[in-house]
Amino acid sequence: MFTPRVAAIHDMSGFGRCSLTIVLPVLSAMGIQCCPLPTAFLSTHTSGFQGFTFLDMTDEMSRVAAHWKALDLDFQAIYSGFLGSGRQIGIVEGFLRDFRKADTLVVVDPVMGDHGRVYQTYTPAMCAGMARLAERADVITPNLTEAALMLGVPYEALPAGEAGCREIVERLSLGGRRSVVLTGASLSEELTGAMCYDAGTGRTEAVQTRRVPREFLGTGDMFASVLTGALVRGAALTDAAAQAVEFVRACAERTAAQDLPMREGVDFEPLLGLLTGGGL
Repeated sequence: MFTPRVAAIHDMSGFGRCSLTIVLPVLSAMGIQCCPLPTAFLSTHTSGFQGFTFLDMTDEMSRVAAHWKALDLDFQAIYSGFLGSGRQIGIVEGFLRDFRKADTLVVVDPVMGDHGRVYQTYTPAMCAGMARLAERADVITPNLTEAALMLGVPYEALPAGEAGCREIVERLSLGGRRSVVLTGASLSEELTGAMCYDAGTGRTEAVQTRRVPREFLGTGDMFASVLTGALVRGAALTDAAAQAVEFVRACAERTAAQDLPMREGVDFEPLLGLLTGGGL
C-alpha cells in the first residue's frame, strides 16, 4: 500500500519540543512519510532559553526545492509553519506553484504570535506576507492572535464566546473558499479546543475537551501536525480536529502530572502509539 508523503516546511530546534521535532514523529506515527524542508536550525527554541544558536536556511531552501523538482517528487500534502523571513514566504509560494497538484492538500499554520503579541521576528510586512500565503491554503490553523492579525483587527476587539468564534472562522474562510480551524477556542472556563469551518460542507462546528490548567509550549505545532496527518488519512475536518484536540489534551495531562519545565514542551513521545492505526 502506498505511503502518503508530506512536505513539512518548518524550523527545527535541537532541544525543546516544537516544530520539526514534533512534526516528524507525529506524522511518522500516523503512517505518513514526512519530508522536512527546514527554514532554520536552532540549538533550542527561543522561549525560556538564552544564548541559543540560529542557522538561517533560506538559501538552502531554494536549493532543496530545486532538487526535489528535478526528481519530480509528489506530495500528498504541503504543510508550512514558522517562517523566518519575507524571502522564505516567497520561497514557500514558489514551492506551492511547483509542487501543488489538483489533489494536493495545503495546510498553512500561520505562525505569527500568541497571547495578543506578535513574535519579535515578525514585521508588519511579514505578517502581510503570511496572510497572503495563507490565501493559497486549503486549511489554515490560526490561534486567536493570528486570527486578529489576518482579519486586521486589534486582538482585544475579536468577538468573544461561541458566536464570536463562529464569526471569526467564517470571516477567515474567504467567502467559504478555505477551511479554517481556530485553535485555543474555549467555550467555557472548563473546556478548550477548536472551532472549525469546513469549506467542503459549509458547516461550522466546535470541538471541545477538558482544559488542563497550565501553559505548554509546542501544542500548536502538535495540533496542526495531528490535524494534517488525519486529513491526509482521509478524515473529515471536524473528526481530524477532534483527534488533534484529544491527543494534545492527553499529552498536556501527562506533562502536567510530571511538572516538567514549560520550556521543554509537552512529553508526547510515550503517547505516539495513540496515533497509530485508527488513532484515538
